[in-house]
Amino acid sequence: MFFQQLINGLTVGGVYALIALGYTMVYGILELINFAHGEIYMLGAYLGIIFFAFFTAAGLTAYSLPLSLVLTLVLSVTFCSAYGFTMERIAYRPLRNAPRLSPLISAIGVSIFLQNYVMLTQGATDKVFPHLFGDAGLTLSGARITYLQIFIIVLSCLLMLSLHLYVTRTKMGKAMRAVAQDKVMASLVGINIDSVISVTFIIGSGLAAVAGIMVAMYYGLVNYSIGYIAGIKAFTAAVLGGIGSIPGAMFGGIFLGLVESVGGSYLSSEYKDAYAFAVLIVILLIKPSGIFGKTTEEKV
Repeated sequence: MFFQQLINGLTVGGVYALIALGYTMVYGILELINFAHGEIYMLGAYLGIIFFAFFTAAGLTAYSLPLSLVLTLVLSVTFCSAYGFTMERIAYRPLRNAPRLSPLISAIGVSIFLQNYVMLTQGATDKVFPHLFGDAGLTLSGARITYLQIFIIVLSCLLMLSLHLYVTRTKMGKAMRAVAQDKVMASLVGINIDSVISVTFIIGSGLAAVAGIMVAMYYGLVNYSIGYIAGIKAFTAAVLGGIGSIPGAMFGGIFLGLVESVGGSYLSSEYKDAYAFAVLIVILLIKPSGIFGKTTEEKV
């Protein structure tokens, strides 16, 4: 049973980690909690259903199911990245030099707007994503792992590894780290702050879109309110690992998924959400900056 819950926890934890990365990247650069990020994840799930339905109606899924799935992922990521870019330009950039409470209120407003926008355009009823992988899978040490779970775990790991390499090896990644460290000095050496922030929102929104499609495939049902609870859990994962730390967000998401899965199995599934927040409280009491976070000191 433990190994089975470990597999389930890794599957859900990978999704949490992808969403948490968007929170931690934006906070690392802007010191802003983007509470509308959960709605970008929700939009990714809806766009995945819409595009896959379009390809099904056009007959592409009958011709090549893998191609249809890849195109669905690419188009959903593209559209969600555009949403993230637009959100930053309209809702956050004009308030960049405003008091910190102003962009926070703006983020909550964007979240409410996107929820109602999807509810009015797509309806309030649940939408269904087809069960593509069926129940086929493998049996390992008495535990069942489906091909869909393998797909989610592998894709999550590949995306997290790709992001790590992008941030540590590319020119834009170095610019992102420089802006996160000191915006003034970064601008003095010629780094375009606005471009770096826009790229951060684009990448975070793209990862959230992939997470949304994964959840739609895994659970089969999607509604306009799924972004709220997933966003809270992903934010919890980011804080747990150390807000602003990319490795911390990865670890926090996976750890949160494992705690939920194992706690729900051995204790009570009714309180699985409470277990994660209880662990968060304990860790923050011991290490307020999070597991991978660093305590900063300011000289006066």
